[in-house]
Amino acid sequence: MSREHHRPMTPGAGFFAEIVGGVDPALVTEAADRAAVLLVRGARASGDSAVAERLLRLAETEGIETIAEVWSGAPADSLAGCLWRLYLLRSWVHAEPVAVAREYDAGRVRAQVARVVAGVADPPGPEQLKTMVDEVLRGIATSDFADVLLRAAAFARVVATGRAHLPECDEAAVRRVLVMAEQLESAGHLELAHRLQ
Repeated sequence: MSREHHRPMTPGAGFFAEIVGGVDPALVTEAADRAAVLLVRGARASGDSAVAERLLRLAETEGIETIAEVWSGAPADSLAGCLWRLYLLRSWVHAEPVAVAREYDAGRVRAQVARVVAGVADPPGPEQLKTMVDEVLRGIATSDFADVLLRAAAFARVVATGRAHLPECDEAAVRRVLVMAEQLESAGHLELAHRLQ
């Protein structure tokens, strides 16, 4: 049984006007990038100590879901992508501080250099990890952004190393944290290169 070839329909301008859809993804991406630039570059230039605290609490006041909606699809080396990873890291540490402390403790002996860069108090208990990750986020306003990214990357690398050496090792979970560490580290090196230009 053969089928006749039909010419495809060519919708007119009215066709598209009738479609009700969401926000244009390009506009969302542009707004996400603009907000990230303002947060990172503006916070540093403000000189206002309250800005660091507002940045720290952004995920709590806006919700991590809102932040994910805006920044989670951004490339890992963009400011928006970096901010998404930093807030995700903070939310995870605050949600599971005991488990993260156990993984960090298991990794700190095996990842000595990363442990030093991460700058977690010794011994690394749940409260010390929450304090460290909060300091990292405050650093968006008070430190060089490259340092913030490299410190977060080192912390994630120590956790991934520890996670890999625990008896109940979940390889997919180890990979996720390791990828985050590599993305943050790569972005940190890019940020350093831009600063040196």
